[in-house]
Amino acid sequence: MVELWLLLVVFGGSLFALIFQGVAIVLALDMPNLGPAPAAGPNALPTVSVVIAARNEERDLPGCLDDLLAQDYPNLEIVVVDGASTDRTGEVAKARARRVRLVEESPVPDGWVGKNWACEIGSRETRGEWILFTDADLRYHPTAVRATVEWAEREHADLATLAPRIVAAGFWERVVMPFYAQMVLTYFRTPRVNRATSKAAMANGQYTLVRRGPYERLGGHRAIRSSVLEDVRLALLYRKAGLTLRVAWAPDLISTEMYRDRSEMFEGLLKNVHGLRFSAARQAAFLAGLVAFFWLPLAVLPVALLWGSPILALWGAVLYLALFGKHVAFARGLRLNAWYGLAFPIAVGYYAVLVATSVGRGIRGRSVVWKGRAYPLER
Repeated sequence: MVELWLLLVVFGGSLFALIFQGVAIVLALDMPNLGPAPAAGPNALPTVSVVIAARNEERDLPGCLDDLLAQDYPNLEIVVVDGASTDRTGEVAKARARRVRLVEESPVPDGWVGKNWACEIGSRETRGEWILFTDADLRYHPTAVRATVEWAEREHADLATLAPRIVAAGFWERVVMPFYAQMVLTYFRTPRVNRATSKAAMANGQYTLVRRGPYERLGGHRAIRSSVLEDVRLALLYRKAGLTLRVAWAPDLISTEMYRDRSEMFEGLLKNVHGLRFSAARQAAFLAGLVAFFWLPLAVLPVALLWGSPILALWGAVLYLALFGKHVAFARGLRLNAWYGLAFPIAVGYYAVLVATSVGRGIRGRSVVWKGRAYPLER
């Protein structure tokens, strides 16, 4: 017979893990959803400057620019900053030169991350009351810019950011992206960003709209020049300055295929997990949390059957239904087949490999590499 204290420990620990995982559902339900804007009214719209930091984006940039050129927004300025591309990125922008301005990036100064330097250059070249920093791998509904600006002005926001629908093409992307969405929601407490009394702060660098005045007063991207996670650092600057942040999910306004293949996804997610300020203790705690909160609860049912404990087996079955059901719901929320939600233990393993790789690289002092550029670690 299994000792009562052992049953209580297993039950208590797995219940805590279940509650922790439930936080992602609460946050997802609390996330505002921004949809396409209704027909434009007679009100005058402020000028908006779009800045695209583009490095080797010849595949994605044509669709991005064509969608932006099709926006129902009259006062739209589009600037592409070519970050020393070795492909046809510059030619793609030049082919639309009548409405798109191409700026060649000067050499990246010491201490700067390439994207931050491109955004800084681009912002200096623009004149709009609002600046929209966006990526080449996004696709836009024709009302995306107007819907975002009107929403930001209604909310009196100084920074407004949107989360896109993620287009996952390959098996690994479809398995990992629902789990990735949960990690972002839980870690950043994303919808809490909209509360003035909250300390939560985050932005999505793929699509971030800022008022020019506050952005320039805070120092622009110069103030966050060395950060790989520039969007989060920018949001933290705004939060600390007491400015207004707004975030929403907008699957019908913008979409993105974040990564082209499994290798690019691994390096991209590793960059986000790793950052430039490496801490082996923090990463080890992250790895332990993945195992404790996502894998160990799945062991309750087989262990209960091994012990011959009907009560614990029933609880293990409840855990399976709740946890797999939750991950299926997230997969469906991202408009993926429900079967990919059932593969969430594989996604947890993928993240565990990411974190273990991060620890190994950090201990060896290896630089963070992204878009062909290497950035040294800070300890």
